[in-house]
Amino acid sequence: MVAGQDKSLDTSHLYEGKTIRAAAPSRKKLAGKMSGAGSDIPKDAVPDVHIPTFVESLFGGPLIPKMKFLPADRMVQTLQLIGGGLMMLLAVLTYLVTPVDGTFWNWFAVWLGVDAMGQILHLLIVISALGAGFYGIFRRDARGLLVSYVLFILISLRFAASKVTFESGALDEVGEGWVKLLLVVYAVSLVMYIEVTNGIIRFSMLDTSIRTGEVYVMNVKKVLSRYHVALVVTPVIATLVALGTLMINVIIPWFFELFDPETAKRLSESVELTSVYGVALGTMLVFMVVATLFAANIPLRIQQWRESLD
Repeated sequence: MVAGQDKSLDTSHLYEGKTIRAAAPSRKKLAGKMSGAGSDIPKDAVPDVHIPTFVESLFGGPLIPKMKFLPADRMVQTLQLIGGGLMMLLAVLTYLVTPVDGTFWNWFAVWLGVDAMGQILHLLIVISALGAGFYGIFRRDARGLLVSYVLFILISLRFAASKVTFESGALDEVGEGWVKLLLVVYAVSLVMYIEVTNGIIRFSMLDTSIRTGEVYVMNVKKVLSRYHVALVVTPVIATLVALGTLMINVIIPWFFELFDPETAKRLSESVELTSVYGVALGTMLVFMVVATLFAANIPLRIQQWRESLD
């Protein structure tokens, strides 16, 4: 008893008949006592794993038929404007640097005896790619974007010829060097169009998930800044690859100029280097360089260097 108090401080009677534990019961022991019938994992507890198909892997992600997004934020709106501008530029360049000669629809029109039909079909494919692209960009529908990609790639496919011709009727007065530069801009525009429009879908998904509370992403501004850097690095790399492929008839003679000027002159006048064989040789050399960079694990080293700066 304590002086001035009538009640005892002894609280042992509160725990009579009760088991006192120093810690929570072991989950491992409880799992061992579970019966076999009750140890099955519920079906709804197993997440569905979506393995992307070849087409989905090619175009940057799952092509979900119908997705609901919240109203576009500033980032998505900016990408939509950039994507629309790139698509308009790509459509003009596609019509200029990809002539109707050598295409399947031109051959079909000639076979029917209606030459103008090939040019009309050529123009209709460009317009259809524009329409599908606008629908996919501003409705944020991956199906429209996929149709636009396929049409832009389809119009550049043609039968092989012994001589590579890049000019259409509108570029008859332009030199071959300027036409090749336009073709490089066309290739870079195609790559950037696919990248930016895929970014519209990806950032719409991310923004919707964040604003609805499905996910929490730390340092969103840092993610956006890195994507902005990637939008600058990607066209630079694509330009170097395209220049190395198309300018092979300039690069190889310049290399031999150091050893034998006469051989370099003959190579600069060679028909083979300006034919499909020259383009194939340039493609092979460029991809050998790219393969060497990946074999040396250069991308990982660049990533580690960037992380060390952070």
